[in-house]
Amino acid sequence: MADNAEADSLRRWVYHLVIAIAFAIACGRIASVQRVYEPAFHRDPEKAGDRRPIWPTTRPDSNSMFGSNDRARWATIRALVHDGTYVVGKRNPDIVLQSAVAMLAATNGIDAATLAQAGYDTRTDVSNPKVHSGIIFKPKLKEHGWATIDRVMDPATLEFHSSKPPFLSTLLAGIYWILYHVFGLSLIDHPTIVVRIMLILVHAFPFGLYLWLLTQTAERFGKTDWGKLYIVTAGAFATMVSPFLITLQNHTLGTFAVMLAWWSVLCVWDSTVERGAGEVTDGAAPSPPAPFPEEEGRGSLHVHLASAGFFSSFAVACEMPALAFAAAMFVLLVWWRPWATLLCFVPAALVPMALFFGTNYLAIGTWRPVQSDFRGSWYRYEGSHWNPPPVGQKKYGIDWAKDHESRGQYVLHVLVGHHGLFSLAPIWILAVCAMLAGCCNVGELWRQALFREPSEFPWFVQPLGLALTVVVTGFYMMNDDSRNYGGFTNGLRWLMWLTPIWLTCLIPIADRLAESRAGRWLGGVCLAISIFSVSYQLWSPWRHPWIFDLMIELGWPGY
Repeated sequence: MADNAEADSLRRWVYHLVIAIAFAIACGRIASVQRVYEPAFHRDPEKAGDRRPIWPTTRPDSNSMFGSNDRARWATIRALVHDGTYVVGKRNPDIVLQSAVAMLAATNGIDAATLAQAGYDTRTDVSNPKVHSGIIFKPKLKEHGWATIDRVMDPATLEFHSSKPPFLSTLLAGIYWILYHVFGLSLIDHPTIVVRIMLILVHAFPFGLYLWLLTQTAERFGKTDWGKLYIVTAGAFATMVSPFLITLQNHTLGTFAVMLAWWSVLCVWDSTVERGAGEVTDGAAPSPPAPFPEEEGRGSLHVHLASAGFFSSFAVACEMPALAFAAAMFVLLVWWRPWATLLCFVPAALVPMALFFGTNYLAIGTWRPVQSDFRGSWYRYEGSHWNPPPVGQKKYGIDWAKDHESRGQYVLHVLVGHHGLFSLAPIWILAVCAMLAGCCNVGELWRQALFREPSEFPWFVQPLGLALTVVVTGFYMMNDDSRNYGGFTNGLRWLMWLTPIWLTCLIPIADRLAESRAGRWLGGVCLAISIFSVSYQLWSPWRHPWIFDLMIELGWPGY
């Protein structure tokens, strides 16, 4: 017993050390975050046909906003606090009229199509203050760093909005309001300081909580010291969460929300099988579950049910495909605790949904998110980056990968290619193996599910992990509008929210690997490759993965 107690104490100190290191690294990266200009990503003037951006002719100012994705959200936050509006720009209606005249005056159909579909008319040039006004069109010499292609335009008012759902931007605007009105820190005068402070508050500290919950999950369901430490180390350093902590986006917050909801569901399951399992003897039916003890458990049960509802719904507000996760959590909890779930889970889940649709209505005057109609008029205005190319022409860049490769090639690269889920992070190969192994014994799964038999590992984790992986990955592979690998980024960022579930699925196989030297070596190699992938170009997550860059170096033309 003394040896076990000493080992447990040492393991927990290692957990604390890993969390402290990961948290300190995150804070250090955020405290120094700025956009870096790299020669390798800019045009070679002596190379014909080079489509990369032109190298700046003057020294750029320090900027802690990386690109269109995060700028679109920062612009909305600034507009809400300083102007009391979701509008981040506006187009001059006189220019629109002139552009229409130019289109009608085109001498041939190709010119007209170019003007109408791609917006190549120079009079829609964003650098011309006579054409556009607003935050995202600020003159470069006065105030730079706000331009973004992630914008939509109201066809009725010609006002621009961020193409990102306004839910998160509205919540974060509350934090910025305090920084601005209480401490005098402005996104206009002190953008770098404000960005860094807010990222530490909304990314670094929740990341620490996320890792602590991961240690609790590993402690509860892991069997070996090596396996438990493997899971925590993977969560701290080997997933897509780490590189994205330095830039404002929805994926990390969605992942943290899934972790909180997932932990609450695991706690409810734990209490259900431990306190409510009936005994089955001689073929008799199991006895009904015992009630949750009033003196110690009912309050905790209600808190976990409310937490599961709130945070699974919050995850959906951050990542719409997480609706599959929220629905699965609701079904499981209704199965285990029907009345308590209806009383606690459902009202809590309605809060983020009300905020999501409410802010959407305040922003654009409709309940339907504009992102659900990617081919609608809000996206397909003259000059939009998202317009399809005119007939007979092609657009270049990873946003238009679907025009340069077949669906089969896309699926290949999503799974094992240049943005491959498994080629960049082999730890997920182990997780999928664990999912498949956990789904093999159907009879055992049904027995645990129906009779709530106590078990060392939750019966639903592996089947649910496999189902969510297939459904969500399949959705992105089959949906033409999202066939771009998540854009200019170092991995499949839109799968990030599945990380807590995948790490939990990884626990049993990590324990199996711990049993042999060869297994530990295999796990170590998979972990090392995964850490290498997420650490590649660590100064910005808005970079291509190392496999993509290697293929370019070897002569692949890219997109």
